Amino acid sequence: MRERIGLALDSRGLWVTARIFLSTVFIFLGLTRLVDFRGGLLGMRAAGLEPAWLFNVATATVLTSGAALILLDRALWLGSAMLAAFSMLTILFAHQFGVFQRPGGVNAMYWSLTHLSLVGGLVATAIASRSRKRLQVALELYCGVSPR
Repeated sequence: MRERIGLALDSRGLWVTARIFLSTVFIFLGLTRLVDFRGGLLGMRAAGLEPAWLFNVATATVLTSGAALILLDRALWLGSAMLAAFSMLTILFAHQFGVFQRPGGVNAMYWSLTHLSLVGGLVATAIASRSRKRLQVALELYCGVSPR
C-alpha cells in the first residue's frame, strides 16, 4: 500500500492534476473579468478601486498569467507569488472581515480564510515544484537517470 501511494505521489500525472486543480479558480476568475467586463467594473467600484477599468484589466492579467505559470510549471514560484499577493490584497480590499457589525461580516471572514488556505496551497506548490526540479537534477547528475 505504501509503495502504491509513493508511486502516485511521485507521478507526473498527479503533479499535473494538482496544478490544474489549484489553477482552475484563478483561470475562471480571470476569464470572467474579461468576458463580463461590465460586472468586473462594478466589482472594482464596489471595492473603491478607481480607475475601475485599469484594476479590472490588471486583475484579469494577474489571475490568468499567474495560473498559466503554475499550469506550465515554468517560473511556478512567480505565478504562485503573484496569486498569493493577489489573494492577500483581496482580503484587505474586498472582504474586510474585521468589521463584524456590518451585514455579511462573518461571511467575509469565511472568504478571507478561504483565501488564506489558497495562499498556503500556492506556497506549498512552489516548494513542491522546486523540490521536484532539484531531485531531478540530482538523479541526472548522480544516478544517470534521464528526465521522464
